[in-house]
Amino acid sequence: MATVILVRHGRTTANASGVLAGRTAGVKLDETGRGQAARTGERLAVVPLTAVVTSPLERCRQTARALLEQQTGEPATLVERGITECDYGEWQGRPLRELAKEKLWSVVQAQPSAATFPGGESMTTMQARSVAAVRRLDAAFEAEHGPGAVWVAVSHGDIIKSVLADALGMHLDLFQRINVDPASVSIVRYTESRPYVLATNTHAGDLGWLVPPKPTRKGRGRRTTDAAVGGGAGPVPASGATS
Repeated sequence: MATVILVRHGRTTANASGVLAGRTAGVKLDETGRGQAARTGERLAVVPLTAVVTSPLERCRQTARALLEQQTGEPATLVERGITECDYGEWQGRPLRELAKEKLWSVVQAQPSAATFPGGESMTTMQARSVAAVRRLDAAFEAEHGPGAVWVAVSHGDIIKSVLADALGMHLDLFQRINVDPASVSIVRYTESRPYVLATNTHAGDLGWLVPPKPTRKGRGRRTTDAAVGGGAGPVPASGATS
């Protein structure tokens, strides 16, 4: 059971100015975004990452570099087009205040499964390719590194929301109920039984509990795919980690 940490890129100049950047080239983190990425890197420093996978867009690459700078090991680094930003087509580069006046805006808000951006992709296509990419990579990392593998996917707000909606068993039409802020951390563990959503949209807090547990002679420390009736006792912090 590998674990994926979904990290949204830090705040960008487009975010700050209220513009839908989409796949526009050259959109970078602003000063606030660089600070956010660095703080997320500090949170993840305690976790020995197997890999850091990033969307090809610059703002995600910048965020990924900030995470890697604080890793003591040498995680594999990959660029994955399957988790790149939604293709917003003709909406790309336009102010959000203008887009809110479009008829399609209400569809995106209330029934995203019916939304296709003019000259771009549908939101169902966006979800299908991003979920497929995350699940494929997760299975590959587990096969190569074992069930304790922990890896990061650095991506975009709507992409992460769609992956979380899938993991939660939610219809895409409900995914606007999920919030994913810049540089936030969300965590999913896929198993043969079901995905487990361990965290969403977190900005602070110890992540030492993600360090893979050491198996004992009695089998303690091994993860189970079963859901704990009543909620269970929670994760055991790694040695030396604080809660």
